[in-house]
Order: sequence, then C-alpha cells, then structure tokens
Amino acid sequence: MNHFEFQTVPHIISQTGAANHVGQTIALHYPAARHVLLVTDAGFLKTGLMQAAIDNIRAQQIEVSVFSDVVADPPEAVVLAAASQAHILGIDLVVGFGGGSSMDVAKLIAILTGNEQELSSMYGIGNIKGQRLPLIQIPTTAGTGSEATPIAIVTTGETSKMGVVAPQLYADIAILDAQLTLGLPVAVSAATGIDAMVHAIEAFTTKHKKNPMSDMLAKQALQLLWNNIRTVCREPQNLAARQAMLLGAFLAGQSFANAPCAAVHALAYPIGGIFHVPHGLSNSLVLPAVLRFNASAAHPHYAELAAIIAPHEQGSSEAKSSALINALEQLTGELGIATRLQQVGIKESDLDKITTDAMLQTRLLGNNPREVTWQQARAIYAEVL
Repeated sequence: MNHFEFQTVPHIISQTGAANHVGQTIALHYPAARHVLLVTDAGFLKTGLMQAAIDNIRAQQIEVSVFSDVVADPPEAVVLAAASQAHILGIDLVVGFGGGSSMDVAKLIAILTGNEQELSSMYGIGNIKGQRLPLIQIPTTAGTGSEATPIAIVTTGETSKMGVVAPQLYADIAILDAQLTLGLPVAVSAATGIDAMVHAIEAFTTKHKKNPMSDMLAKQALQLLWNNIRTVCREPQNLAARQAMLLGAFLAGQSFANAPCAAVHALAYPIGGIFHVPHGLSNSLVLPAVLRFNASAAHPHYAELAAIIAPHEQGSSEAKSSALINALEQLTGELGIATRLQQVGIKESDLDKITTDAMLQTRLLGNNPREVTWQQARAIYAEVL
C-alpha cells in the first residue's frame, strides 16, 4: 500500500436546523469571540434564511456583521474589499454562508485578516504563511464541497482564475443543514449534485494521491448523491433527501481535497470563466465525453463505481465502465439540464480558445488517468458541441 496523508475538517455537524443554532456553537467552541462576520451573496441574504442564525448569534451577546457582496467566480477586488471590511470592524471569527464562492471568500477573509501576507503571494500550493481567524463553513448548495476543502478560487483577470491551496484553509467546523437548500431551483440542485458526483468520480480515479480513505469517501458520496438526486429534483421539499445530498457533497469534498480532481474540471473551467456558465453545469457538460476518453485507462476504477450507479451490468470491466458512463449521461437528460455546449452559447469557432485555456490547467490535467493533448481536448469539446 502506498503511503499517504489525509487532512480534513475536524468538526462536522450534519443536522437539519443546525444553522439556526450557530451562535450556541460559536459560544461553546469560541467563548472569546466578540464580533462575527457572515459572508454570503446578495441573493441568499434576500431569502431570509440567514436571519435565525443572525438572531442566535446575537442572543449570545456576540456582534454580527454581514458581507453580502460575493459574486460568482469572485474577483480579487471583492476578496480584498471583504478582508478590508473585516479588518476595520475588528472581526474575530468568520462564517461562510452560501455556495462555493461565498465559502471561498470566507476562507480568504479569515486568512487575510489573521495575518499580514498579501493575497498575490498566496496563489499556488502551500504558499500561506501564518495562521487565520477561526472559520465556520455552512453550505447552502449540495455541490462544491468547499466546506470540506483547503482550496479557494479567485478570478485574477478578465477570465483567468488562480487557486490558493493550503491546509490553513480547512474550516474548523462545517455545518450541514438541509433547510438552507430548500429554495434552490431544480436546475441548480441538479447541476450542483452532478458537480459533487464529478468530485467523487475524479477523486476515485485520480493519478496522484488516490488512497484508501479518499476511495471510501468517494464511494459513499457517490451512493448518497446517486440515490437522492432524482428525489430532490422531483420533490424539492424532501428534507431527508436534501440532507443526504449535502452529506454526499461534503464527503466528495473530503475525498477530492486529498485525491485531487482532473480533466473534467480542467475542461470545465474555461466554459465557466469565459461564458459564465455555472461551475456545476460546466462540469456536467463535459463529464460523459471525458469519461469516455479516460475509459481505456480507467475502466477498472469505473467498473468499481458502476456497482453503485449501474449494478445491473455484470459483464467485463469495460462493459461496466460503459454502463456507468451511459447511466450518468441518461441522468443529465432526465434532470433536464443542458447537455450540449451550443445550449450555453458556445460555438464551433470558440473551441480553439477554450481548448487553449483548458490546457493551462496543468495542476488538474496532471492528475488525469490518461494524458490529454490539445488536439484530444478539442475533440472532447467537439463531441459535446
């Protein structure tokens, strides 16, 4: 067995309604906390779903401020403005409350407010020096798994993105509360759920750092997600299914935080960055084609996962691999989300540009079970055009 390291969030609360008691959680674990910053986006703030949490924090005689200027694919300016506000207010604890973008910004606020290091010097892997403020993450979608990862993605140019990857970005506490996901449109629940499945599949098949812990989590995540995504989309008020999806997304996050993602994410990033397609949908669009490309190298692993998704197939590992891919492709059709690049505004004339951008994602492409050339990446895009 290969040697490995495994890191994760040390304290996990998976309970419907738990976010309403976050003030008591803070008082118990951080009795010295005096001023908390909640980080979210304007849309989620307007739902009113944060109010019970705000009231509960204030009931512990702890001051609360809210930063709600987070946008999708947050640019550096938003991160720096948030950190500046936190510094001026004297924040001593940060709570991320939202999707991946809000939780990523919360991570960076906690680190930027907790030390003097410049954001520009943090990009890359392991470049954070020093510590951060206490950090709690509360996801409002079952998708990104950001509450479980040490990764924050920042838009650094018009479309280019940079990642900050460091163990200091793991939250102290993650709270999984399905009540916060009740207002999600079906299309968002579907795309974010598939995003979480991609995390599990890519972690299970990654070329580097695959290990028994990440494998176990990836399988459990995929089972929870596959068994509940249709229910959540058909019955949006089903709290049990939503709680299962949240847990599945979290377990997938734990897995890929330690056994990193690969070509699906690499090819999805330009779709999101250039055409502003939501991250989950970007992943879903290229997923079947990337899996078909990888199958010659990864079919033994895909066959293992087929036991969860396509258990009826009892043939060879290649047959099981094909059954897995077909079942995932069928799922996207069932859920009614876009399956072709043209449906999100991408034309044949755009393929060279997005291919060139995808090939810059060397951190991700290096993990893929099969090497991807420029021509092969373009062919994958052309397959789903």
